[in-house]
Amino acid sequence: MQDKHWSKFQLLHQVVTNPNIKVKGEHSYYSDCWDNGFEESVVRYLHGDKISRDWEPRWEIDKLHIGDYVCIGAEVVILMGGNHTHRADWFCLYPFMDYIEEAYIGKGDTHIGDGAWLGMRAMIMPGVSIGEGAVIAANSVVTKDVEPYAVVGGSPAKLVKYRFEPAIIKELLQLNIYDWPEEKFSALKRYLCASDIQRLKDAALAYDAKNQA
Repeated sequence: MQDKHWSKFQLLHQVVTNPNIKVKGEHSYYSDCWDNGFEESVVRYLHGDKISRDWEPRWEIDKLHIGDYVCIGAEVVILMGGNHTHRADWFCLYPFMDYIEEAYIGKGDTHIGDGAWLGMRAMIMPGVSIGEGAVIAANSVVTKDVEPYAVVGGSPAKLVKYRFEPAIIKELLQLNIYDWPEEKFSALKRYLCASDIQRLKDAALAYDAKNQA
């Protein structure tokens, strides 16, 4: 580690080189203080690392999709299914190369929604979708999809609570906040860093009216 400190971080769009990792926007970050960074330490078993990047894959490689404004805490692990060849429904779990193509079961792409927060040392299992604005508690193991604006924790992770009432969550999703142009997002940041849904909606309408005139 060279000059690493907890206050430093990696912006994912600046460090991701693997074509199987899709990063939306320019604001998602990883706290890389205690390891070797996002690609080397966080994303595991994803075809396209330094060793396997030039290999010809035997099957379609699962992709990792990361939204904008995603916060990824230190030492998070995101397991990908690109080499998931241990068949629990077979008598022997061992991945014998002569039956490797039969052994592989794809888990599908993994999705981390806009504005989600993955707490320190959380583990995300293959094929999981984490909704917009969701919170994954530290040290949790996420084995199934997480709804938007939900808070989950534990191993396996279970619902703790929702961040807001259902009606507010519905309105937030309808606003499509994380698809706003950068200028609109910046202009309305004061209302995003608050919890008054009506003021946010009013400000968004006023912004749109002003800029469409």
